[in-house]
Amino acid sequence: MLDLKDLADLVASAPEPAQARVAAVSLAGRHFDFNTRPAIMGVINLSPDSWYRESVCLTQDAAIRRARVLHAQGADLIDLGAESTLANAARADEEAQVEKLLPIVRQLRADGILVSVETYDDAVARSCLEAGANLLNFTGSEPDPSLLRLVADQGAGVILCYVQGRNVREVGDFDFSADPVAMMHDYFAQRIEGARQQGVRNILIDPGLGFYYRNLGDSAVRVRHQMRVFLNSFRLRDLGYPICNALPHAFEFFGEEVRCAEPFFAVLAALGKTDLFRTHEVPRIKAVLDTLATYQNVGARMSYNR
Repeated sequence: MLDLKDLADLVASAPEPAQARVAAVSLAGRHFDFNTRPAIMGVINLSPDSWYRESVCLTQDAAIRRARVLHAQGADLIDLGAESTLANAARADEEAQVEKLLPIVRQLRADGILVSVETYDDAVARSCLEAGANLLNFTGSEPDPSLLRLVADQGAGVILCYVQGRNVREVGDFDFSADPVAMMHDYFAQRIEGARQQGVRNILIDPGLGFYYRNLGDSAVRVRHQMRVFLNSFRLRDLGYPICNALPHAFEFFGEEVRCAEPFFAVLAALGKTDLFRTHEVPRIKAVLDTLATYQNVGARMSYNR
């Protein structure tokens, strides 16, 4: 059972990262100071293979309507994906993805809604950036330098995801031979430097907890791994860039209450100093974060009054 001593030991093991500040991100005139407050990214899946049914939109109108609802519910950005990351999902080629994504990207930008696009395909990413996407949620391990230059030229941003493989659809077993967060630290240090060399300034990093590795099929193993990475994410903050975490589902534990899973994991992610919460459950996550912020404010006043 996780207890307060576990949390205290974590902070004691890495006191400097626990106090580190991260760079702000500016997208289309919207400034995100993650040292002051976190942000929420609402998910819309355009693939019928995505299992989180509440997020699946099979028509452009449905996607645009849902994006507007999520934005009104508190999403700071909308993340669009045209291919599921599930191992058995059908592949969607460049033409199919672009055909689905571009009209939605253009309409949401016309509405003044910030848009992220999740893809590992360079051509899809370029098309979406040129159409006005504000953030590239890149789920491959090696973004092409020319793609990063386009991100910079467009004044957009990039989420660099931790992937053990070429991309999220080409992974096998997860390597547990060393501390996963230490491996992520080295990985992100290299990827951040590569992005900076191409002029990218709006950078976030994502530990990749929503990706499907073969040896994480056992629910208990997967959830323990996810919980540990959430709580240890703060150790990546000394890289200087905000952390995005995708909130998982733990269906085997939550069963019919699966829609409560992401709010539960949001608490762990917040304790680990996550900056951007990627979620299918925007209003629930907003309620969690607002409540935690209220506690923090009360705690500050209590300390002041002592």
